[in-house]
Amino acid sequence: MFLLDKPYVSPFLKQTIKNNALPVLENSLVDELNAMTSQQAVAYLKENQTPIYSNSENAIDWIAQYLDFTDLPEKINHFKDKYKFRQLTQKMYPDFFFKKVNIKDLITLDIEALPYPFIIKPSVGFFSMGVYKVIKKSQWQQTVDKIHDEMQQVKNLYPQSVMGLDDFIIEQCINGEEYAIDAYVNAQGEAVVLSILKHTFASEDDVSDRVYTTSKTIIEENLEQFTTFVQKIADLSQVKTFPMHIELRREANGELLPIEVNPMRFGGWCTTADMSHFAYGFNQYLYYYHQQKPNWNELLKDKQDKLYSVIVLDNSTGKPSEEIHSFDYQKITGQFENVLELRKINHKTYPLFGFLFVETQQNNTAELTAILESDLSEFVNLS
Repeated sequence: MFLLDKPYVSPFLKQTIKNNALPVLENSLVDELNAMTSQQAVAYLKENQTPIYSNSENAIDWIAQYLDFTDLPEKINHFKDKYKFRQLTQKMYPDFFFKKVNIKDLITLDIEALPYPFIIKPSVGFFSMGVYKVIKKSQWQQTVDKIHDEMQQVKNLYPQSVMGLDDFIIEQCINGEEYAIDAYVNAQGEAVVLSILKHTFASEDDVSDRVYTTSKTIIEENLEQFTTFVQKIADLSQVKTFPMHIELRREANGELLPIEVNPMRFGGWCTTADMSHFAYGFNQYLYYYHQQKPNWNELLKDKQDKLYSVIVLDNSTGKPSEEIHSFDYQKITGQFENVLELRKINHKTYPLFGFLFVETQQNNTAELTAILESDLSEFVNLS
């Protein structure tokens, strides 16, 4: 059963559902599909052991309301609430520091007791919104001010179940190279990894979501260890037939530490799942629905010299959206040797201009470095 919701449903995902006559929940986004009402969907799910997938965490509210006869709402909450997730994984990482604090208490918080540097972020959050790295005590007041400002800007963009405005989690910094994984746990409780992307940053203090890259090398070097890691999470949480998008880091000693696990979906805005189609020619949505495993030896043939990247064109210009008249998509696509797809987003509705899916020769990483370091000001036209 597919639960489609805002902020974005890709044409590829819609076509996948339509071409394969997959069950989908009725709403305004799926008018052209043969969809079920909520009552029909519940009856269908009670009678069929059908995998459930949502492109967006907005669907969590529907699951909580209509599927309360299952353990799915509880399982989702163990991952969606970052504080509960840290409690869940405390046995794996007994020395990991984390602390929950209400936004009203940030001003009076005893910052002397915190382990610098640390990360503060919404306990229920999405898309790096409200995420800040605090390196020293003198940054605290400025960070609190930024959090309050940003929460005001995004308070109407997502439901409370997707983007919480009240509770934050403070946790120790996780160092090392960062990766994003799409995976699922099958009906037998076995972990299956569907994609691996390396998340690169412009600097040590950068916490943005600008560039994610996958390649033959990235997958082959990490597949075994990451599959073992996902299996540990699956065993700990006791989930089955469960898709997830995981962000983690590998520290210098080789240990994997999870940043977060996003339940019931792959990468947000139909990014990482669609990239597997563009890069390797297979459909993650169907692989999950039919409980298939990728044949990586076959899929990675002739891919040794290529990089495939998702470029998130977030509004990092420092200009509020109402001051930006337009974004020059033609100019930015001209910066890349092979654009696989451009997705334009209304920056006045969401704080980003769109997404680029690009193919790059392995010896031409300069274009990725340039977009990583850009604040995108050169591509905007002010009103």
